[in-house]
Amino acid sequence: MILALFAFLIPFSGCKKENNEEPTGDFQLLRTTAGSKLLSLSQSNTNVVVDSAFEIDFSNSVDTSLAKTGISIVQNESNVAVALQFAFSDDARSIIATPASQLDWNTSYRLILGETLKSRTGVPFPGVTYNFSTENGTLELITATVNGANLRTASAVRGIQFDEIEFTFEFSEPLNSGNFMQYFSVSPQVDITGTLSGDGKTVMLQANSEADYYTNHTVFVNDGLTSTQGFEFEGFNKSFQTGLDPRSKFDEISDEALMDKVQAATFKYFWDFAHPVSGLARERNTSGETVTIGGSGFGLMAILVGMERGFITRAQGIERLRKIVAFLGNADRFHGVWPHWMNGSTGRTIAFSTNDNGADLVETSFMAQGLITVRQYLNTGNGVESDLHEDIDALLDTIEWDWFTRDGQNVLYWHWSPDKGWAMNMQIRGYNEALITYVMAATSKDHRIDTEVYHNGWANNGGIRNGRSFYGIELPVGFDYGGPLFFSHYSFLGLDPRNLQDRYANYMTQNRNHSLINRAHSVANPRNFVGYSENSWGLTASDDHTGYGVHEPTRDNGTITPTAALSSLPYTPDESMQAMRFFYHVLGDKIWGEYGFYDAFNPTQSWWGRSYLAIDQGPIIIMIENHRSGLLWDLFMSAPEVSEALDHLDFEY
Repeated sequence: MILALFAFLIPFSGCKKENNEEPTGDFQLLRTTAGSKLLSLSQSNTNVVVDSAFEIDFSNSVDTSLAKTGISIVQNESNVAVALQFAFSDDARSIIATPASQLDWNTSYRLILGETLKSRTGVPFPGVTYNFSTENGTLELITATVNGANLRTASAVRGIQFDEIEFTFEFSEPLNSGNFMQYFSVSPQVDITGTLSGDGKTVMLQANSEADYYTNHTVFVNDGLTSTQGFEFEGFNKSFQTGLDPRSKFDEISDEALMDKVQAATFKYFWDFAHPVSGLARERNTSGETVTIGGSGFGLMAILVGMERGFITRAQGIERLRKIVAFLGNADRFHGVWPHWMNGSTGRTIAFSTNDNGADLVETSFMAQGLITVRQYLNTGNGVESDLHEDIDALLDTIEWDWFTRDGQNVLYWHWSPDKGWAMNMQIRGYNEALITYVMAATSKDHRIDTEVYHNGWANNGGIRNGRSFYGIELPVGFDYGGPLFFSHYSFLGLDPRNLQDRYANYMTQNRNHSLINRAHSVANPRNFVGYSENSWGLTASDDHTGYGVHEPTRDNGTITPTAALSSLPYTPDESMQAMRFFYHVLGDKIWGEYGFYDAFNPTQSWWGRSYLAIDQGPIIIMIENHRSGLLWDLFMSAPEVSEALDHLDFEY
């Protein structure tokens, strides 16, 4: 930093020469500079650059023969003069005195302009002395590495072996061997020891303990570090990320036992964590009173799995189902259609958004899919179950599917509000998760949609076809790369795709290829996200490090969602089972919790979600069961109105 210094003028004239001749002219010292710094006689002169040249300007020409002996720089502590080289300019009005070698760092000197100096015309100079100190030297970091990877780069440093971490720091000057280690640290804390090279310039650090895997760490070199000469260091820090710990975190178990464990834990979300009044599924594990209609439809099917797998008794399951159905009968409905969210104690609508405070036809179709599946499970020879059967029929029969064609258009509308009307104005068009909505709308006796509503509205008269290949895999319908994987899950929890086809697609082929494309994208990993592999894949809508997002190959931010791969188990049994084993055994210490796998994780961001969402948990338990036994598929497809609906919409099955 350049300090403000004062220039000055020192006039001298009228002194006699030894030969008694009068000197002529003025001889004034105008200024003295060290490099770009103006020196002052009255104030301190600090931080003079060590390779400065000193320029001394006079009002008249100097007697150059006297300058070389009359000007000196002396180190204060040693009282040793510095060798100087001289040059003159402006007709010797300016003297440039340059030290023959660089001045010492952080050292006090005095610049002496002696009394022997005279002007060319003989005017004497009384002499002055400037005191100054040089700048402190800078301790420079030359190289910094972790396990050989350069830490002095703007790029992210990733994949560092978690259980064997070594740092090397090379400096420009030797360090003090007695205290250098106190200036090095790693956060989150990793115990480190260090050694200093023989020349004192290189620090080698070794981690004495394992670091957490897939975790961002930062290594710090504190700015208090100095060299043996006292050179100051500006400080340094750099983040790096540890790589995968491939060891199994839990005892090895068979695939069958693993599927049992995943289903049992996931079931608890819909059983233990269900709303105590309504029995419906909370939207997420932090939702309190908010329950979700679509997720609760998934929950109905999960209860059937719980009974079949022995997680609960049939009597317990039937009792819970009766509670849910009774609550649904008294809850808010709009032309028979439930809202997206409602209060689990009162059944009153909770707005999903400003204009979405009424009917949600797609969410209702997920509920209706679950209700039909439950109804088909019931034993009508049992009085309690027979009554429940009738109550379910009463709910289904009063859903006015055709009313949502909005005055007879050949398309269904997603929303309707009692005070905003059709303000959402969202048509349900393929291809997405809502195929089941059109199937359910064709099951109704009194409110069935026309066949053309499906072909014109959902299928856009064939516009849903794709036919292109991605990663070498053909996609029959839908967006390029298939979109998020929930498109292949929600509609097919009960609707069996194994033999399902129409003029647009074979839906087993569609769902399998969609899943394989999604996986192939993770294996190819074009954006080099951390943690993507043939073992760890699955892009769908879920929580992420920014909040909530829809993840797919064309909107990929590094977030992996277990439900994506696991719920594709019936389509990609080998690939999905591979992912399940990896998620549980290798990543389980980070992503396995009370209700099974947490919603999502993003190793690139070192983000590990701790949430559970009903719409992500439900497909896991249901689709594992469909893979194992076909239970939900068989039940739903056994309903006579489902067969009639598929015939009506020109499906083969």
